[in-house]
Amino acid sequence: MFVISRVFLSLKELSQNALMLLVLIILSLLSPSILAQEVEMEFTLPVIQTGQYQRPYVAVWVETSKGKAVKTLAIWHEDKKWLKDLRRWWRKAGRYQKENLDAVTGATKAPGQFTLLWDGKDHEGVSLPAGEYQLCFEASREHGSRTLLKQKFQLPASDQSYQLKAGTELGPVVIRLL
Repeated sequence: MFVISRVFLSLKELSQNALMLLVLIILSLLSPSILAQEVEMEFTLPVIQTGQYQRPYVAVWVETSKGKAVKTLAIWHEDKKWLKDLRRWWRKAGRYQKENLDAVTGATKAPGQFTLLWDGKDHEGVSLPAGEYQLCFEASREHGSRTLLKQKFQLPASDQSYQLKAGTELGPVVIRLL
């Protein structure tokens, strides 16, 4: 009887250890998504009174502190041949096309208020490691001008917000790290 109860106790201890190991493995696999930072961005395309108004091309993306693009969040355009007019985005991400842009590409937008959400992941779906990053907003318009707004931020972060002053082609930008 002692042998049977000892075997049962050993199996019980083994199953608890196995369960604990399984939980640790699952947590280690999930940790990148647990650490993912959610960022909300609100910005405006202003009304511009001019006879030759064309809707602007717009790009929103994330760069490392060294200027390497890690994720394009939005690219609004009409004709791909003019994407190079979004000069900084084109130099950092556009001409290389390492990521699939179909999910973030759309037509140009009329003046108004827009909101974008970012899950803190790069173009491969991997959560960005802790460090300094930069959000970039660029708009360029035919017969108009170009605006580039940038904001540095730290990951991970919580309950931080930033306000960027309006440029000619972009209205004020509000960024919230949730």
